[in-house]
Amino acid sequence: MTAKSTTAPNPEVLERRVGVRRPPITLTAAAVLTATLFALPGGYVVWRVMGGSTSPLALLASRRTLEPLWRTIQLAVLVSASAAVLGTGLAWLTTRTDLPLRRLWRIVVPLPLVYPSFVGAAAFISGLAPGGIVHDLVGHLGVDLTTRLHGLTGSWLVLTLFTYPYVYLPVAARLTALPGAFEENARLLGDGPRRVFARVVLPQIGSSIAAGSLLVFLYTVSDFGAVHLMRFETLTQTIFRTRLFDRDRSFTLALLLLVLALLVVAAERTISRSGRRRGAGLDTLGDRRSLTVPLGRWTAPALAAATSVVGLALVAPAVSLADWGLFGFLRARNGGMPLRLDWDDVLGPTWNTVWISVLTAVVATIVVLPVAYLVARHRSRLGEVVNAVVVAGFAIPGLVVALSMIFWTMHASPFEFLIGTMPVLVFAYVVHFGAQAMRTAQVAVGTVPRRMDDAARLLGAGRLRRLATVDLPLMAPGLAAGAGLVMLSTMKELPA
Repeated sequence: MTAKSTTAPNPEVLERRVGVRRPPITLTAAAVLTATLFALPGGYVVWRVMGGSTSPLALLASRRTLEPLWRTIQLAVLVSASAAVLGTGLAWLTTRTDLPLRRLWRIVVPLPLVYPSFVGAAAFISGLAPGGIVHDLVGHLGVDLTTRLHGLTGSWLVLTLFTYPYVYLPVAARLTALPGAFEENARLLGDGPRRVFARVVLPQIGSSIAAGSLLVFLYTVSDFGAVHLMRFETLTQTIFRTRLFDRDRSFTLALLLLVLALLVVAAERTISRSGRRRGAGLDTLGDRRSLTVPLGRWTAPALAAATSVVGLALVAPAVSLADWGLFGFLRARNGGMPLRLDWDDVLGPTWNTVWISVLTAVVATIVVLPVAYLVARHRSRLGEVVNAVVVAGFAIPGLVVALSMIFWTMHASPFEFLIGTMPVLVFAYVVHFGAQAMRTAQVAVGTVPRRMDDAARLLGAGRLRRLATVDLPLMAPGLAAGAGLVMLSTMKELPA
């Protein structure tokens, strides 16, 4: 007598049996329009490269291009891997364990994302430099701190500390929405916490980890401020440095970044599909309550780890910047240059920053949601293509995105009146940061069990009603995480 296999069927086989429904024509049309709009910066870069006076192949084959390319890939891989481990670990600690003050940690852990990378890098450099608060404190202890933070190590540390929330937010949202039934069954079968995490939890959060890591990778390759202060030359820094006297080279490097982004997006989609096959059958409708893992003797080490990360990524830069400001205040009190603070110059830009960021976050989430449905719900090849176009826009430096917006508005006569206006700025932000909402939206759509949508359809609910009463309540944590990423990134954007 042989036992029947209980292996979960391959989702691709199920799709062939049941048949994936064709997406509505309105969804397809919205995706095509989205791809067209998001392709404008890339089209501008290709047009400038093709119209240049220097051969693109000669520029790409030169040592001055290959060396920054290798440094860019090296830094992006290191930062992505570190942020994936850090973000996933903190997400699990703050959502699935009895970590003390867990609700407070959920608020504090993602806050380093509010720091622009160049501000965080400047804070670390200032604090460690002679006369800085860290240098002086260590000096009082009798330690001569002469190490300077720069190069690959400095860039890796700073970017990891300020980008791990890109992984933390989608993974935490996914962990919060996972049912606890499978973990409970695995525990009843004798599996320990590590085995439960590896066999049950990890396959279900793999797509969220990949989505966050992709954002970290693209953020790293497009970052200018931190690597510039750390004196580590990457492709983006070379683009900014050559944008005035060697524009052919500058736009060729931007095209190289775009191609690199497309390759990384393709690799990420392959990993996500593989993870979906491994996790087939795990994410089903049932008890949505999450289990809490008691840390026991690991409580103190876990608390120390969370405190160390937040201390380095959030508190240390704030203290360094506060020390910097206090130094200026004391210098003014002692007869130096007086400090001048005009509240009108602060409140006005602050209000503009807030409402533009909120508007960008809302628009970006709405724009990418149809594409997320095509990819996650309908498994559409068109959706995969549009997804690649949207996500690749995050790798293009903000300066290039801004230049492309100016170019297209100047050469499209019906839209000339929009040059330099707020709608163009918001549109540029949506194109540049839409990838952050895209990947989390796909994960959010994937959390909605198909059987709930089918049940609502059988009960007579129309498409809009199903979206409002079934899909959106379940997708809300993921969509909110994506909108939050877009909002924070817009607030701290400098070049565009």
